[in-house]
Amino acid sequence: MNRRDLLATSAAVLAATALPAQARTTGASMPQGTPVPPVARKIPVTIEQLGRVRTDDYQWMKDDNWQTVLRDPTVIKADVKAHLDAENAYREAMMASTLPLQAAMFEEMKGRIKEADSSVPSPDGPWEYYVEYRTGDQHPRYMRKPRAGGAGQLLLDANALAEGKAYSEVSAADHSPDHALFAYAEDAQGSEVHNIDIKDLATGAVLPDPIGSAVGDFTFSPDNQWIFWTNRDDNGRPDKIFRRPARGGETSLVYEEADDGMFISVGRTADDAFIRISIANQETSEARVIPAATPTATPVVLEPRQVGRLYDADHWGDRWVIRTNADDAVDFKIVEAPTATPGKTYWTDLVQHTPGRYIEGVALVKDYVGRQERADANTKIVIRDRSGTEHEIAVDEPAYSLSLGGASEFDTTVMRYGYNSPSTPTSTYDYDLATRQRTLRKVQEVPSGHDPSDYVVERLNAPTADGELVPVTVLRRKSTPVDGSAPLLLYGYGSYGIPMAASFSTNRLSLVDRGWIYAIAHIRGGSDKGWGWFLNARRATKKNTFTDFIAAAEHLIASGHGKAGHIVAQGGSAGGLLMGAVNNMRPDLWAGVIGQVPFVDVINTMSDTSLPLTPPEWPEWGNPIEDPEAYDYMMSYSPYDQVGPMAYPAVLATGGLSDPRVTYWEPEKWVAKLRPATTSGKPILLKINMEAGHGGASGRFDYLKEVAHDYAFAVWAIDKGWERA
Repeated sequence: MNRRDLLATSAAVLAATALPAQARTTGASMPQGTPVPPVARKIPVTIEQLGRVRTDDYQWMKDDNWQTVLRDPTVIKADVKAHLDAENAYREAMMASTLPLQAAMFEEMKGRIKEADSSVPSPDGPWEYYVEYRTGDQHPRYMRKPRAGGAGQLLLDANALAEGKAYSEVSAADHSPDHALFAYAEDAQGSEVHNIDIKDLATGAVLPDPIGSAVGDFTFSPDNQWIFWTNRDDNGRPDKIFRRPARGGETSLVYEEADDGMFISVGRTADDAFIRISIANQETSEARVIPAATPTATPVVLEPRQVGRLYDADHWGDRWVIRTNADDAVDFKIVEAPTATPGKTYWTDLVQHTPGRYIEGVALVKDYVGRQERADANTKIVIRDRSGTEHEIAVDEPAYSLSLGGASEFDTTVMRYGYNSPSTPTSTYDYDLATRQRTLRKVQEVPSGHDPSDYVVERLNAPTADGELVPVTVLRRKSTPVDGSAPLLLYGYGSYGIPMAASFSTNRLSLVDRGWIYAIAHIRGGSDKGWGWFLNARRATKKNTFTDFIAAAEHLIASGHGKAGHIVAQGGSAGGLLMGAVNNMRPDLWAGVIGQVPFVDVINTMSDTSLPLTPPEWPEWGNPIEDPEAYDYMMSYSPYDQVGPMAYPAVLATGGLSDPRVTYWEPEKWVAKLRPATTSGKPILLKINMEAGHGGASGRFDYLKEVAHDYAFAVWAIDKGWERA
């Protein structure tokens, strides 16, 4: 059964375009003079699927021409735009009293950024490449300078590129191996549809015929003659790898993926011996390679895909090095294989599997393999030479983050890594793998001042009903009492195996320095305690993500770090699904819920095969089009479908009009359904950025304004600021 088999009352859908948005008060009492919320009209659409029937009152909010809207937001239906504008206006009116707080927080956050700053240069051949910001810059400047010393050369000023545009984001930038060309991918709508431009660094001229409709990833061939990139189709999915001469010319198809459920990308191996095409979803992967000596050859499969088996391969001079979960290596192992025979038959263990020690990634240089491991929500780096001798880079702290940056050239003994913790700014080190000496290259500056000794970082373990322990990282000022009186913000994500690092953020200090406690729940669905931690919260066990977050909140309450009704929960994207679920399951715990670009209309989204992420994410959530059990389980937690009459906390839902990952209508529909359902009288607010996508505003200062807005909502929710609106 496919989407065309779903039955809907199309006449009701067509009627939606004729009705303007309305406004009236809801049943819950609000103070006299309170701004009046918009009320979305209900146009019931009945959907039959697998013998089940559901009714969606707000399906009209999805623009039938959404693919075009992503590329040109100005063509959105007039009635949908009018409703979004009304929602934005209502939120602004309700939160008007927070404007001074938003402004203060923004200035604090801006004051913690060194405005004139640059990254540590990355050496590659005769040059060192880096990015810099000048005072007042919203966007970076891409630079290089001679390795032997000398003045910097401007490769790209992203501020000039963004001039006159409401949104501009350079998602990828790289130079050709011979340092003659510089390519960059720009998203000018927030829709993640990119143009790739190529610049001749000898003349400074941007070459004609930019590459359009690109995902954003690209690579030059090792011989500098070709550029390869990933195409983005009309439904927003990566579907093809193309190639053309680097300086312009005829485009050729290199590879086309037939399975809509797979993501594809292209790059080069660490030693520049191969061009590599990666094909994967959450549970299955495959790699295809093209020898550097024959860049126009047909890609060759390393090892055919097998459902449930993941692997990623890199080339180490004379052999393949492959990270994989094959042979029941749940937390992954590293194998090696001869260059000429890379198939699984020839795989031999290089680093054996250890349960609970998740191998996150591998970085290669000529004589060393670096790997990053994660266990108990912390990371460490392990270095291995060709003889098999290993040593570790680790930190003896309760909660911290180490990140292996690798190297930008292969023939070196130096790798770069970063260290920070919730209270300690980032330090960047160059590490000599042969001498084991580290060189501090940069410490993140906080111009307005920051003393890590003023803060306390704790690691708690919250027990769950099924016997697991959920790590919880806590940040607070030493002076903040742990007696339940301090307001608490609890952040979570819990999907796709993505861990939440115990890292440093200057923005959080605007809450923590106001006496808040900030906590991160390392819940199942992420890989914080290994890949099994992820596998234990997807498909038919997805609810473990939600109950883990609730368990974390309850443990924080029991330990004096918060109290029920005095907590603000926050999460974004799939973390927004978490927010919607816990909002339905335990509304009594929260003073406020912030769902950023929230994936809340789960059953409808996962039944719509035209949406970019639907087929690729069936391994994560299940397929409700073909599997009745998946449908029923998904329906049992889908936040939008489970909204009912109850005393909800204050809710802020945010989104972006050109977001291809969580489309704007998901938060819009959620708010439309929550507002008449709540019995608490607390506000339900919607903020849609009409000029951005999934990641919000593109400029570094504009982004801070969005963070300040959301944190001001958190304070407003605790203080019940709507009573003074």
